Amino acid sequence: MWEQTTDPLGSLWLSALVAAIPILLFLFCLVVLKLKGIIAAVIALVAEIVVALWAFGMPGSAVAGAGLIGVLTAIWPIAYIIVMAVWLYRLAVASGRFDVIRSSIGGISPDQRIQVLLISFAFGAFLEGAAGFGVPIAICAALLVQLGFRPVKAAMICLVANAAAGAYGAIGIPVIVASQVTGIDLTILSRSMVVILQPLTILIPFLLVMILDGWRGLKETLPATLTVTIVFNGIQGGVLWFLGPELADIGAGLGAMVALFALGRVWQPRSHFREDGGAAPVIERHGVRAIAVAWSPFYILTAFVLIWSLPAFKGLFSAGGPLAGAVFPFAIPGLTGEIANAAGDPVTATWDFTPLNATGTAILLAVIVSALTTPNIDAKVLFRELGGTLRTLWQALVLIALILALANIANYSGGSSSMGSALAALGPVVPLLAPIIGWIGVFLTGSVVNNNTLFAPLQVVTAEGIGADPALTVAGNTAGGNTGKVISPQSIAIAAGAVGLSGRESEILRASILYSLGMLAVICLWSFTLYLVF
Repeated sequence: MWEQTTDPLGSLWLSALVAAIPILLFLFCLVVLKLKGIIAAVIALVAEIVVALWAFGMPGSAVAGAGLIGVLTAIWPIAYIIVMAVWLYRLAVASGRFDVIRSSIGGISPDQRIQVLLISFAFGAFLEGAAGFGVPIAICAALLVQLGFRPVKAAMICLVANAAAGAYGAIGIPVIVASQVTGIDLTILSRSMVVILQPLTILIPFLLVMILDGWRGLKETLPATLTVTIVFNGIQGGVLWFLGPELADIGAGLGAMVALFALGRVWQPRSHFREDGGAAPVIERHGVRAIAVAWSPFYILTAFVLIWSLPAFKGLFSAGGPLAGAVFPFAIPGLTGEIANAAGDPVTATWDFTPLNATGTAILLAVIVSALTTPNIDAKVLFRELGGTLRTLWQALVLIALILALANIANYSGGSSSMGSALAALGPVVPLLAPIIGWIGVFLTGSVVNNNTLFAPLQVVTAEGIGADPALTVAGNTAGGNTGKVISPQSIAIAAGAVGLSGRESEILRASILYSLGMLAVICLWSFTLYLVF
């Protein structure tokens, strides 16, 4: 049985540097060489295979197994969720309901700065809390393009805005998982998230407005920016502090949308900003009933996802539950029983096929109910839009599969742990660097959940070794990962597919990377300050 090691080269830093080569190569191919995302990912995946086989001594069968579980995970549940969400969006467009949604948003204000606050920030947070997994990025970026935003700008803005909500996506699952794998009380960890991440979240609405229109725009829209910031952060922080992470995004996003709706009735900016400098489009007015009906696919979506996220519903499919037989686990050859982790414990790697309790199934039901309640959607339109969805997203989905194959090979070979351990070995400066570990974790996996699964236990051990608060370092890991999601290849691939830029992911990455690194720097410095103070 092959045993994983984090230091195969006899020098932890050298091993970590070699483990980082595929990531650095991927960034180089995208940013410097400006290659297409799929080509860059293939090059990086080949490099990862070489590193795993040569530097870490991973058997070929284990490399193949790790790549296989990455591809299977990309198909189910990730691609399933993305395709269902975009299909729902396309049906809303095909039915004409999206025109009413667009008009209802434009009716609040034709000013694109206000629209960014409403859509990418508030509505995006609402969708992140309800579904996560790229749903808000896909839907909100497409909506901004429909409203006249340039595609690259729309994608970048939605990626940056998602940093306010990504830590609590899909009913707070990233924080819940961190609590489960570390043993830290969920209430304590939720409150630590408020301390670590909320200061950055407060700044994000101001940053979004400044991305569009600089200081002038911020001054002209200050009432709206302050309103959305105060309401959003007040609700999100309060829910986290007193209730936990489950409704932190849904409550905050909904509250911010209602606040902007109310403010729009009594206040408007003196001048209306349009990115191209042109006149605002004429907004068609609709009654309250028509607007409510138009938004109904997203109400239905939220209702189904909430049901699927309830502990009672999940319990139906857990071991011993009445529907446990509807979960089909498959042991991955080359990994299960054939490799051991660094502690010598045999690895059990399974891929679960969950046709009933997958989040994508909840979205599929929302698609079906929405189609059945929409008079001008018949079977022909339904499947035409599904085909269009697959044609639009195939490149993004292939890219996700390649990156997840790379990430799983890095994880099972010991490469991910090697990079994390090298940073953790720095001792007292770990609180400064803890968010960087999270940033790397999310860049590798595309998921704050997976990042916490990988590195949260490591953060606890390191914090205890230097006398720091483990809850703060785990929160720093989560917050840093949240900023990494801005340029995660998965996130960028989803954004590119949503705005029609598949194959041009490098443009979105170049537009987003400085914001990701800037927010990471803020989290790092704030995390270190808290360590010094407490």
